[in-house]
Amino acid sequence: MIDSISALSNAQILEIGQRTVGIEIATLEALKASLNEDFVAVVREIIDCRGRVVVTGVGKSALIAQKIVATLNSTGTPALFLHAADAIHGDLGMIRPNDVVICLSKSGETSEIRVLVPLVKNMGNLLVGMVSNRASYLGRNSNLILHTPVEQEADPNNLAPTASSTAQTAMGDALAIALIALRGFTPQDFAQYHPGGSLGKQLYLRVKNLYTHNPHPAISPADSIQRTILEITSKCLGATVVIDEQHTLLGIITDGDLRRMLERGGNFLELCAADIMTASPKTIEPDAMAVQALELMRHHHIMQLVVAEEGKYLGIIHIHDLIREGLV
Repeated sequence: MIDSISALSNAQILEIGQRTVGIEIATLEALKASLNEDFVAVVREIIDCRGRVVVTGVGKSALIAQKIVATLNSTGTPALFLHAADAIHGDLGMIRPNDVVICLSKSGETSEIRVLVPLVKNMGNLLVGMVSNRASYLGRNSNLILHTPVEQEADPNNLAPTASSTAQTAMGDALAIALIALRGFTPQDFAQYHPGGSLGKQLYLRVKNLYTHNPHPAISPADSIQRTILEITSKCLGATVVIDEQHTLLGIITDGDLRRMLERGGNFLELCAADIMTASPKTIEPDAMAVQALELMRHHHIMQLVVAEEGKYLGIIHIHDLIREGLV
């Protein structure tokens, strides 16, 4: 086998990859055409279900079942995975009376499935068969069928689950997205189920959750350059804000402003903060989303934003705050 692999040309390897993808695309087209009233009925049953969705299978189908369960749970549909082999060796108690059971099997004839199906039906649960062969044991004994037609697998021997596992994955995604639409699942709901990930943080993390942990560098317009430098370096944010006695925002001085001042030359000891500050700096409100702060920083090529509300200085949010939270 090694000799035959090494004998393949680059063009032949590329052709194999393209053929594989082409077969799986054709499988997905067939799957799209096969969606019917049973698909709608399954979605309705899950929405009305007072229990959970139990997804089961063996082999590669078991792996796809786990992925479907993860997608359902993350989008608001309570679900759990039950390996079909474990179910018939003691784990059948995981299925509760109000649960909907979805059984994945390409052939619908594996020995574990043939044992599990009558047990589930005797328990009175709705059994949904996600199966390629409608005339199989699973197809004949399911209450509803999610048909995943597969004319051929992508491997030359038509054996390795490739196109069939692609079809099962896509069917699971179709179920989840239909359920999202029926539930009115919002970005805020998504964030609730993904609080630790960067996607979730984009949807719930606000500027006020970050800037309050930072120092609040501030000077007056009349402060000296020496005082300005000390404030910037001691607060470690690369900038200081210029405010009046009422905390009204007047401007900002960054370490870049200091470098440009030195490049111009002259006696900078005679200058004050008002002479080198940038008036009307870029600001953001505390209730704004943190991802909005990131977008502003990227757009203006800056490292920090002044947090202000109704013209009053509140603090500074730095790019490092966003990096620390995994938004960058």
